[in-house]
Amino acid sequence: MITKRIIPCLDVKNGRVVKGVNFTGLADVSDPVILAERYSKSGADELVFYDITASAEGRALFTDVLKRVAERIFIPLTVGGGINGVDDFDRVLKCGADKVSVNSGAIKDPSIITAAAKKYGDQCVVLSVDAKRVNGKFTVFAKGGRENTGMDAIDWIVKGVALGAGEVVLNSIDTDGVKEGFDTEMLSAAVNAVNVPVIASGGAGSVSDFINLFKAVPEVSAGLAASVFHFGEIEIKDLKARLKEQNISVRI
Repeated sequence: MITKRIIPCLDVKNGRVVKGVNFTGLADVSDPVILAERYSKSGADELVFYDITASAEGRALFTDVLKRVAERIFIPLTVGGGINGVDDFDRVLKCGADKVSVNSGAIKDPSIITAAAKKYGDQCVVLSVDAKRVNGKFTVFAKGGRENTGMDAIDWIVKGVALGAGEVVLNSIDTDGVKEGFDTEMLSAAVNAVNVPVIASGGAGSVSDFINLFKAVPEVSAGLAASVFHFGEIEIKDLKARLKEQNISVRI
């Protein structure tokens, strides 16, 4: 059985970690450097850092906070937000990122995926997809969930992987911040469509939600969450112990 990863996510706006519900109503949480260091020491397998307003504001990702985060952690770091070309990959990787997440920039210009994969390797390129149901169809949204692209989410994931993405983060806008469980229907459709790791994002509210995720969609590679970790509602070491009790393979 493939070892499942537990990944906290830092949504960063103006240098602070924030969190909302269904991608709206953002509230201040904490200093990203403090949180990142805590997660690195508490058993997280990886960390994701999103500059969540970079694309919507049409600017490059802030690198000063990113550098400070990268200096303080000892686990793999994936970074996204405002990634619009290979130069952005280069800048973020030089700040200490291990992988780079593309979302709106790849929707605008899918060739970014191929160019980055050729230069840095497909393991470095993470396709982040924000999706919600529109008229019963899983639909891709851009610019932090603000813009309906009309694209079918599963078709876009298949295309992104074909272009060179080595991993997919699937963010369900419908379940984001609601804390009633991951979107297993959407995730099942994704894992059945591609053969690269798929990370589940959006909906974690309890340890049971992670157990249900990995049992309902065993092909999912990792569970990503934010507020339940930020506010101490779930401790990562406790979560992993419970998962192991359920015969779900994790790194203790």
